[in-house]
Amino acid sequence: MVGLFKENTRIAIDSIRSQALRTFLTVFIIVIGITFLVGILTLTKALENNLFGNFASMGANTFSISQYDFSEQINQNDGEQKINPFISYPQAKSFKEKFQFPFSATSLSFTASATAEVKFDNKKTDPEITILGSDENFIPNNGFELSAGRNFNSFDVDNNNYVCVVGANFKDGLFEGVNPIDKTISVRGAKFKVIGLLKEKGATFGNNQDLRVIIPIQIARSIFSQANINYDIDVKISNKQLLDEGVDNAILTMRRVRKLNPVEKDNFGIKRSDDLIQKLGENIAVINIAAIAIGAITIFGSTIALMNIMLVSVSERTREIGIRKALGAKRITIAWQFFTETFIISQIGGIIGIILGLLLGSLIASLAGFEFVTPWVAILIAFMTTFIVTIISGLYPAVKASKLDPVEALRYE
Repeated sequence: MVGLFKENTRIAIDSIRSQALRTFLTVFIIVIGITFLVGILTLTKALENNLFGNFASMGANTFSISQYDFSEQINQNDGEQKINPFISYPQAKSFKEKFQFPFSATSLSFTASATAEVKFDNKKTDPEITILGSDENFIPNNGFELSAGRNFNSFDVDNNNYVCVVGANFKDGLFEGVNPIDKTISVRGAKFKVIGLLKEKGATFGNNQDLRVIIPIQIARSIFSQANINYDIDVKISNKQLLDEGVDNAILTMRRVRKLNPVEKDNFGIKRSDDLIQKLGENIAVINIAAIAIGAITIFGSTIALMNIMLVSVSERTREIGIRKALGAKRITIAWQFFTETFIISQIGGIIGIILGLLLGSLIASLAGFEFVTPWVAILIAFMTTFIVTIISGLYPAVKASKLDPVEALRYE
């Protein structure tokens, strides 16, 4: 059996070489389908791991109040989208004072600057540092963890202490070779003592969460004074069983803060971490289905092309088949010869397509700032697809070749 397989493989390779152009075109079509399939699935897997990891780190018992909800932010170019007013500091502060829900912790924050320059001794950063103004609850409410030092406390915030917590990139950047804790940095001429260093979080859509400095909210408001600042409100409910009730209570509280009458719709958004994860999962599932559908259409075309090539090969080699059968070759031997040829062609296309798909997916993931994850499911699907292509496109030509009458085949010119 092994010898028969080796012989069929040798004959198949010789036949592939003799039909180089047709083989190349067929392999090329298979490669396109498999590359697209594996590339998209690789990218969506990286996207899923990156985004799910970020939202999961927030925990399933958190929610935030912002200018728009998640679906409105996605459709922000929609002409019919309503325009909600900013959440001002008096409104955010009023909400925090009025929202006295059990087992809850509320944090206020805003982005003071996305292009700040930070100095330490005689070194300074590029103007790409994000400065956040927040209170003591911001870090735990948003799933951040400290690798060194401590977080703000209520005393730091209430007394406007010039202290800060810095992102993980500062350790190997501005503070390379130096322990950042208790060191003093300068932001817009103001001196801040570093009291904490965050653990690495990575980047999402080009937004590097490790290039940030967090300072007390009132100090941030005084240094970075500007009009129309939009504040974020984050709430964490310690008891997960009370999350739904807490969200309802927060909506009522915010409506009172915004002075909405009972018939007016909410002019703010509620974003729950578990809702975001569910919506992302649904959107990624749709992308996966679309990728599989488009890849399947392309691979179907390659299956037809491969079957036609094998049928042409059977017709062109009718006399060869007759000679082999006249010399004693069995039907199963002839069938395996052509099936092996189909298998080799489809596997060449499949392997090249998988390699190119992984390279394409990892390249796009790296450009988007996602961590590359090997998509074993996509690779398995690709191998199964090429195997199915082999069976569908190779079975009929192989059976047709095996059924040729040796006498008639010898007469063929």
